[in-house]
Amino acid sequence: MEPSDLVALFDQQAAGYDRQWAKTAPIRDCLYFLLEPLLAPLPAEARVLCVGVGTGQEMAHLAAAHPGWSFTAVEPSGAMLEACRQRADADGFATRCRFHHGFLETLPADAPYDAATCFLVSQFITARAERVRFFSGIASRLRPGGLLASTDLAADTAAPGYDVLLPAWLRMMAAAEVAPEAIERIRLAYSTDVAVLPPGQVEAMLADAGFDAPTRFFQAGLIHGWISRRP
Repeated sequence: MEPSDLVALFDQQAAGYDRQWAKTAPIRDCLYFLLEPLLAPLPAEARVLCVGVGTGQEMAHLAAAHPGWSFTAVEPSGAMLEACRQRADADGFATRCRFHHGFLETLPADAPYDAATCFLVSQFITARAERVRFFSGIASRLRPGGLLASTDLAADTAAPGYDVLLPAWLRMMAAAEVAPEAIERIRLAYSTDVAVLPPGQVEAMLADAGFDAPTRFFQAGLIHGWISRRP
């Protein structure tokens, strides 16, 4: 899928996005629970870059847990970014945020960040070299020793286990009352527009992008999470 088509898709989904995925919240809550101790060493006034922030769920969680942190939200979908801005206003942390409408490469360079988040974003970049460049762009904006917390869909789609995991994953979404047409669209996208790769290949791309020893700390179904450090 071309970047412009992906932006248009998320623009269309923005208004109902949180409602559609509300009943999958246990996955997100577990991710945040495991992420907190990994981010605990960050400074009390850390600067955090949130790439592909969507409606701002992870930013809202981190802002509530760390009142001294400030955030830069990067999102190419204008509708998603507006939903993120509204969440920040409603939750009272908008004054700690900078909102950037566009892709990461359009973000002006400034002082390096202490950490970055990138949740379920890079999987939409299907060419390996472009995905490595994307991760490199994040690394270049971190201070030495800065952390990247990232998640992506990952699996060895050629292995027998995928025939167990994928149907179970789709049934989970159905049980969470995701609309049947959305589930069918997702199933098709996994084989065409989403780069679902073995976790080791994602880790290799993070390493090629300049991160030191990407460490897998989370898995829930097809979602895997890594913590990576800029040397």
